[in-house]
Amino acid sequence: MPIYEYFCFDCRKRVSVFFRTFSDASDDAARCPQCEGAHLRRLVSRVAVLKTEDARLDDMADPSFMAGLENEDPRALAGFMRKMSDEMGEPLDAEMTEMVDRLERGESPEEIEKSMPDMGGGDAMGGMGGGMGGGDFDL
Repeated sequence: MPIYEYFCFDCRKRVSVFFRTFSDASDDAARCPQCEGAHLRRLVSRVAVLKTEDARLDDMADPSFMAGLENEDPRALAGFMRKMSDEMGEPLDAEMTEMVDRLERGESPEEIEKSMPDMGGGDAMGGMGGGMGGGDFDL
């Protein structure tokens, strides 16, 4: 069953239109499910690619995935953490989002750890930031 996204000029909303078969799907046959309007413009829909656990792990094994970490740059660490969250399909919680935002602004993991002592059970960086000043990461 194909699903297409349209912008309805009648009710000014983005809507999804369902068709029973691909042969039924046409812009002329599309009607807004909100207002039944016929003045629709088809939009490019977002695409999701499903990956197996092995494929995600292979992607993370690519050396470019960790680019910048060797320079001990807080921004690179933040980028790595966001990529890891995206690859694993696990959104960052509020505390982790705050921490990553602060890393992106250039704050050192040590400064963040001092201001967020309860995060990660005493190790605010969850083992990731301990090496920022010493040259190695606990990944």
